[in-house]
Formats: sequence, C-alpha cells, structure tokens
Amino acid sequence: MTQPGPADAPGRRAADPRRWPWWVQVLAVYAVARVVSAVVLVVVARAQVANPWTPASPGYLEFTGLMWDAGWYRQIAADGYPAELPRGPDGTVQQNAWAFFPLFPLLVRGLVALTGAPWHAAGPLLALGLGAVAVLLVHAAVRLGAPRAVRAWPGLPLATVALVAAAPAGPVLQVAYTESLALALVAGTLVLLIRRRYPAAALTVLALGFTRAVALPMAVVVLVHAVARLRRARAGGERVGRSDVLGLVGLLAAAGTSGLVWPLICATVTGVPDAYLQTQAAWRGRPDVVPVLPWLDVARWLWGDAGTFVLLVVLVAVGALLLSPPARRLGPELQAWTAGYLGYLVGVIEPGTSLVRFGMLAFPLGAVLAGAVRSPSARRVWLGALLVAGVALQVAWIWVLWRLTPPSGWPP
Repeated sequence: MTQPGPADAPGRRAADPRRWPWWVQVLAVYAVARVVSAVVLVVVARAQVANPWTPASPGYLEFTGLMWDAGWYRQIAADGYPAELPRGPDGTVQQNAWAFFPLFPLLVRGLVALTGAPWHAAGPLLALGLGAVAVLLVHAAVRLGAPRAVRAWPGLPLATVALVAAAPAGPVLQVAYTESLALALVAGTLVLLIRRRYPAAALTVLALGFTRAVALPMAVVVLVHAVARLRRARAGGERVGRSDVLGLVGLLAAAGTSGLVWPLICATVTGVPDAYLQTQAAWRGRPDVVPVLPWLDVARWLWGDAGTFVLLVVLVAVGALLLSPPARRLGPELQAWTAGYLGYLVGVIEPGTSLVRFGMLAFPLGAVLAGAVRSPSARRVWLGALLVAGVALQVAWIWVLWRLTPPSGWPP
C-alpha cells in the first residue's frame, strides 16, 4: 500500500483556489482588485491639493466619498431636488441635481440612518458592497448567457470578472458613484431575462431607471430575446406559452417606462417639459442635446479635418469587434446588450473622459477580449497582459482624472 504523498495531504485540495466554490473565487478576485485600487487611491490622495470637496491630502474615505459627482449625490441625500431649475443671467439652465438619479443617494441615506456613519464613509462602503454583488451577477450572466463559449473555456466567466474588476475605471466600484449599483442591476436583469424570470426582470429594470440613464437599451435586449425564443419555438425546440408572451410584453413596457420615467418626473416637479434635457445640456459644449453630432464635434476638436474619418474608423472597429467570433459566442442577450448600450452612448452622450467610466456597463466586452485567444497557453499570457494593462490604466485614471488640480479638471 502506498503512503499518501504531499498532494494527498489533508487540506491540500481545499487550499487549491481552483477548487473553491465559484462565488468564493469571484469575491477573491474582486477583493484583490479593490485592495490594489485602494492602495493607489491612498497614495494619490497624498498629492491631492485642497479643492471644493476635500482638504489637501484627504483620507481614503474623504477621497472616495466626497469627490466629483459624489458631492451631488450627497446633496441629493441631504436636500433632495430643486423645485425650480437654477438659471444663469442669460436664462440658460445651470448644472443642478436633476442630472443625477435618486436610487443610490437614497440607499446611502438609509445606510447613514441605520448605522450613524457619515456620508463619506457610507457612500464608498455601500458602493464596494454593491460592486461585490455586481461581479457575482456578471459571472452568472456570462456563465448562463454564453454556454458555447463557457463549454470551450470554463474559466471565461471568472476571466471576465477579473477584467471588469481591473478595468481602467475599476476604482469607480469603490467610490460613491452609481456604477456598482447600475452594473448589478444590468447584470441582474440579464440573468433574470436569460432564466426567463420576466416579472423579476421588470422590477430590476425599473430600478435601473432610477439609477442611471441606461434603461432604454434593455428594451432592445428584450426584443432580441423574444425573437430568439420565437425562432426556437418555430423550429420545434421549445414552447412559448401565454404567460411567456405576457411576461415579455410586460418586461418590454417596463424597459420603455424605465427609460422615460425620470425625465417625466423632472418635468412634472419643475414645470419645464424638457427640464432634464436642459439640465444635461449644462454639462455639454453644445447649447442643446442632440444625437450623434457631439461625437463629430469632439472628433473635429481632437483631430481637426481628419476627425470625421478617425471617428468612422473607430466606429467600424467597434462594430467589427461586436461581430467577431468571440462576440458571437456570447449568446443573443449579452451580445444585444453590448451593441445596444454602445449604440445608445453614441446616440445620447457627448464623448469625453467619462466615457471610460461609462464603458464599465458594457461588461460583456470583457468576455470578448478574454476569449479572443483560443490556445490555453497563449490565453494565460494574453489575460495576464490585459490585467497588467488594466491596472496600469487604473493608476493613470486615478492620477489624471480622479485627482483634481483646481480650478478645473477633466471629470472621471
């Protein structure tokens, strides 16, 4: 009889991270990424000069809980929204709280009331916890939504989580911003849709409408999901019952309603029909909110006469990425969300430095990038290179964008 060797020693199997439950692996990856980001934030905070939100060299919680848009969310939690739109001497609407959605500040306000913690502690800690929920749901969305890709590489969901956690704007998952909550709601809605839990998905997409202005692309995903189900039904692969049809119709209505409810509330309270659009325009170079044209404006500002051509090349490259084999292996819901969301950004925003942060919600791109290499040995090198690049760009994001040198800076 052979004696047990070192590989058979008690506890050795449990100590192998590859044998940990999937959710432990996900949270471990997330924890490591957030510790790395926290170290960078602490180091950069030492170089932060006094600004409208913090004193010089603020502590970690002040640096993550009070800077930039966190100040707006704090104001909303304390004072709510103005009944009248603030206007300048020329009558144009000034920057105000209506540009920011209420669910995250209300949740922080509840946490403050429950624990007695100050805003600048409760905000970042809630975002950190919501980020943990978000990466668990990202893992589930890739695992359920891209079965072909996962069969080819079972580690793809965890690799996607790692790339999301280490993304250039990854530190936003631990500051008092809405990205953690929005990512959790987007990924959660996709999981529920894939699992055909339509009433529950309607609730999460409605919550998304009070978190970020990103709910409308989910209507595209619902339509794509419905078409895919009908095609399978016609091929005899499954049955679509009356409850399924009603659930999909209700979910589609919820997605449409969710995308419009906040502008309607803004108009009702202020008495200005386009109050939300006028408020958004206060942050833009153009005096009004129009689709697509801001992209041309920014492209020409950056590259002059060649700007239109450069923009076209970028859009074609992104389109090619969305149609690439790794993207097609995602499954219809994840692919539709990525394409719909990125198309929505082109249609409604003015591109700027915040675009890096907005890209966090297009999390299936992490699976596309991770799955671009098929060879197992080359895959490790490729994934490692992507993670190193992500962390390096995180350092740049914190130093260049999150750190503010008054009187003005580029918003993160």
